[in-house]
Amino acid sequence: MTAAPTAKAKRLIITCMKNEGPFILEWVAHHRAIGFDHMLVFTNDCDDGTVELLDGLAERGYVSRMNNPYQEMGSGYNPQKGALKFAESLDLVQQAEWVLVSDVDEFVNIHVGDGDLDSLFAATNDPDMISMQWRLFGNSFRNSYDDVLLTQRHSYCAPKYCPAPIQAWGIKTLFKTAGDHVAGSYDRIGVHRPLKRRIAGMPNWVAGTGRPVPEDMADQGWRFGIRDHGYDMVTLNHYAVRSTESFLVKRDRGRVNHVERDQGLAYWMRMNFNMEQDFSIQRRLTATKKELTRLKRLKGIKALHEAAVTAHRSKITDLMAREDMKKFYDEITSPKLTLLSRHLNFVSRAQFNDGPDAISADLMDRLAQVPVL
Repeated sequence: MTAAPTAKAKRLIITCMKNEGPFILEWVAHHRAIGFDHMLVFTNDCDDGTVELLDGLAERGYVSRMNNPYQEMGSGYNPQKGALKFAESLDLVQQAEWVLVSDVDEFVNIHVGDGDLDSLFAATNDPDMISMQWRLFGNSFRNSYDDVLLTQRHSYCAPKYCPAPIQAWGIKTLFKTAGDHVAGSYDRIGVHRPLKRRIAGMPNWVAGTGRPVPEDMADQGWRFGIRDHGYDMVTLNHYAVRSTESFLVKRDRGRVNHVERDQGLAYWMRMNFNMEQDFSIQRRLTATKKELTRLKRLKGIKALHEAAVTAHRSKITDLMAREDMKKFYDEITSPKLTLLSRHLNFVSRAQFNDGPDAISADLMDRLAQVPVL
């Protein structure tokens, strides 16, 4: 499906996908249940049923899917940035009232009111932009992949106060459009926040705490710091690793942004936080499951989901048969990295960048003596 979408949306999510088939329905169901009404999905090089499932949903008006045009846009564009540049020209995006750029492993978790967008807009006094801060969720000590809801199965995560690694407080921004200006107060849609401010002053922009975003972020910045961090009103739950087996598939397929960076041992250590538990998103489970059941009752959708699950499991089997991937799996499930995931607050920013080899045996011995609460 390469033609421009004809759907209309008030509250739109833009995303890129490659081989995300088993995880699509939960993500769509959760976000529809909190108030988003459409998803624009750019796909490339999928072979796991992602395209077929999305096209099935598109036929019924729930999503719009397009082949990612980034390779036709010249050098300088990776899959995500190319897709966002192209999206700016689409009527679907220009006519939406609210837009969020988000990935299929990110779930908007609203803490105010009924836990939906209407409650968030009311609690924040209807701003122009709302930046939601990541909270990194680990594999919750789940090595095997099972076809169950991520938001129900994975509750272990980073602590709320987590200044390192730098990814821990990354943001994604829900923003209003403004007529001919698709990015509202800005000229460009960005991965983390709109870019190239077109107005003279600071937009009406709040953080997940409900407090104003500081003026020094008006033109740049993709994360909050100690001064700005917080999750009072909304969190973006980031399930970057899912299960250990599913992470093998993620590493094999590569990234849509920062495509040159390997998702290896250092990435796993940075993103696999199992330090404490947060169940707050589970108050939305009843609504999510209700919407998920409705989606699966649509003709052909349940079968397409099950085909994607089968393809995912087959891919895991193939990867585990490869010597390099089996070695990688053994490393990330080792006692060392499992222990580290419980105590990542003892790891410095430099050590996060360098990976687990930078962690001394002495520190590991001391961490082994720390009680797990």
